[in-house]
Amino acid sequence: MYNDEIMVNLSVNIGKLKLRNPVLVASGTFGCAEEFEDLIDLSKLGAIVTKTVTLAPKPGNPMPRTIETPYGMLNSIGLANQGIDDFIKHKITFLNKLKTAIIVSIAGEFQQELTRLTNILDQQSCVSGIELNISCPNIRGKTRLIAQDPKATYKAVKIVRKHTKKTLITKLSPNVTEITQIARAAQEAGSDALSLINTIYGMSVDLSKRKPHLAYGFGGLSGPAIKPIALYMVYQVAKQVELPVIGIGGIMNSKDALEFILAGATAIATGTVNYVNPKASIEIIKGIRKYLIKHKIKDIRNLRGALRA
Repeated sequence: MYNDEIMVNLSVNIGKLKLRNPVLVASGTFGCAEEFEDLIDLSKLGAIVTKTVTLAPKPGNPMPRTIETPYGMLNSIGLANQGIDDFIKHKITFLNKLKTAIIVSIAGEFQQELTRLTNILDQQSCVSGIELNISCPNIRGKTRLIAQDPKATYKAVKIVRKHTKKTLITKLSPNVTEITQIARAAQEAGSDALSLINTIYGMSVDLSKRKPHLAYGFGGLSGPAIKPIALYMVYQVAKQVELPVIGIGGIMNSKDALEFILAGATAIATGTVNYVNPKASIEIIKGIRKYLIKHKIKDIRNLRGALRA
């Protein structure tokens, strides 16, 4: 009986990061990992992407913020968080103990916000990379996302790139006409990688009250329902840019993850499934390994982009 740990190589490179495997947990679905400490072995993950942090505290959108839908869920959290000072004071100590890559998700509307956030995180040795979230679809008062404008995307990425040498990942929105145009803008501005997709605009109506279920009115749809859209966008972007792509959207098991890798993703991130099955990410890692062994593929990189289309 052979040791499957030796037989296949699951390691992947995302910018300057070398990850032990291609399975990450997506921002906004895993907190800052402490919530999952007693449920899974965090050291087995390829990387942890924290909940998005902003410069100042944000209360988020009014309740109710989430509603289950057939094949997924809608959320309108609105980037609720305690701000970067609280993050440094209360979250970094725990993250510093973990033996896996830590990628901190950040968001900001103005140059000074992104500059300050980046400068602070650049000084934290446990932070391996920064994910620039320019694509949250439910921020109160915003009529247009940064990720819906190539020029705004270029400017935001350029600001963060200027203030850090850490791996920079830009998170893209599916709520656009042509996502490859936005992807190229992020690449030109200096992003090391791209993650896609964020959630898709959606709403749900309460017939008895004749009003939306979500207090905000609409939110972002995630879960299995968006997987075909995410898969298509990852496939398109991976062909158009030279950056590693992290596939996100409706990934529930190793079969889903492998589809994204075949479509061109270097890595994948689990999201909504973390609420349904906290152990899903670990199960996906095992499932990918079993698939490689079964098909006598020694290196995960040989599977990337191998879709016969």
